[in-house]
Amino acid sequence: MPKPVYLTTPLYYVNAAPHIGHSYTEVVADCLARYHRAKGAEVFLLTGTDEHGQKIEQAAAAAGKTPQAFVDDVVQHFQKLWQLLNIQYDDFIRTTQPRHVQAVQQILTTLRDRGALTHASYQGWYCTPDETFWTEAELHQAPGQAAPLCPQCQRPLEPVKEEGWHLPLRAHQPWLKAYVESHPDFVWPESRYNELKALLEQPLPEFLSITRPKHRVAWGIQVPFDPDHVVYVWVDALLNYITVPGYRGEDPPSESFTRLWPARCHIIGKDILRHHALYWPILLHVLGFADDQIPRIVTHGWWKVGEQKMSKSLGNIVNPLVVIREVLKGQPYAADIYRYFLLREVPFGQDGAFSEEALLGRLNADLANDLGNLVNRTLSMLERYCHGVIPAVATIGCAVEDEPLQRTALQLSRRVELATEQFAFSNALEAVMQLVSQANQYVEAVTPWKLAKQPDQAKRLQMVLGALAEVVRIVAIVLEPFMPSVSGAIWRQLGCGDRPRQLEDAARWGALPVGQRIGEHPVLFPK
Repeated sequence: MPKPVYLTTPLYYVNAAPHIGHSYTEVVADCLARYHRAKGAEVFLLTGTDEHGQKIEQAAAAAGKTPQAFVDDVVQHFQKLWQLLNIQYDDFIRTTQPRHVQAVQQILTTLRDRGALTHASYQGWYCTPDETFWTEAELHQAPGQAAPLCPQCQRPLEPVKEEGWHLPLRAHQPWLKAYVESHPDFVWPESRYNELKALLEQPLPEFLSITRPKHRVAWGIQVPFDPDHVVYVWVDALLNYITVPGYRGEDPPSESFTRLWPARCHIIGKDILRHHALYWPILLHVLGFADDQIPRIVTHGWWKVGEQKMSKSLGNIVNPLVVIREVLKGQPYAADIYRYFLLREVPFGQDGAFSEEALLGRLNADLANDLGNLVNRTLSMLERYCHGVIPAVATIGCAVEDEPLQRTALQLSRRVELATEQFAFSNALEAVMQLVSQANQYVEAVTPWKLAKQPDQAKRLQMVLGALAEVVRIVAIVLEPFMPSVSGAIWRQLGCGDRPRQLEDAARWGALPVGQRIGEHPVLFPK
């Protein structure tokens, strides 16, 4: 029995409401999960929230709430947004849940019992926003600066000296370097893989401090063997990838865990590559995981506003709820339009730029004028000229003028499959829109409305409309991972009800039942 396809998102940090970057990661993960389900695979999509750490403490204090009350409120914003975006996750883990807390404590105890941890003092520069220590060798302090800046977020760092429990890093650098060099697909895209290789050319910090003293950070998972320390928030969060499937530090792992692990890939933003591509594989290695049990890291870029990175200080944070409910107000499939924009606008792995103009441009050009137009005109002509039922479709090659459209339609599922396997979501959607455009051009070329006026062309008219209905059916199938609600709406408009849509069905011609009555067909993307 094949393993389920196990996909993960990062755990989103709940010190504030979700923004476009969070939604992009989630939509990409959901798209991949739906794609694999459409191919007939069993899928397990894990997402959730990271709810501990100093930033949460500070944000809760500023809001006049306890940390638990604060995260309970913020997590609802994420869950409501995922529901609006039609995210089909299989588990939503919160790091404050007892199931996760207990598992993390068991894993830390295992590390301690195996002698993998040391207790020592540490001195370095700390970035609270990124919850990360930096060594002197990793920093650059310009003349006149009071303190060095974080290499990640460019905020001032603070010097910290404290005791804690440490996991060796540098001792495992030779193993990690060899692993990375022998697994060129470990990190995708290649630019991030090369970034990781460059990091490994320099000595790693001697160790990773995996705990924090309670006098500095009280909000965290209690270290089970040290009452004065809590677990470092990043270790706490990373471990969710194995705690949810059922790992508890045992050797060998449980059967339920090995059925799911390793994950097919971890989908992350480029700003957390360091934690996932350095700390995480070393942690798995220390726990005894074999090299073939290390998941792949798939990394996307940032969303900017114009040329600026989003930031609270600039006041340019893009709130997905505002975009969906206000910018796309009046659109019955606003959430799917937003999904389409995220997946189509920028090649995955590169930085993207958000603007309302670009969003509305995609809506009008791609969706309303092309896709919506094709679906509406096809169903309207079926209603007008075929009494609202699906006509018999001609076999491939029956009419020379139909062959190019048929050929493109039957190639579409394979093109989408190849692109999606390479995380080229924009290319996949471009292929869909190329077929849609070709079908619209076909309508203009064969002019069904003229054929309808010629009694001797009745059979030809049915062939044309049958071909268009097949194109619409194929488009509905391949769009499901990207625009699930729109795909379902088109499916119902064709009269297919709730019948499942499997990707392999898009490679068949003539699958619509002859005589099937079409459904109501309101405009998908009203202007």
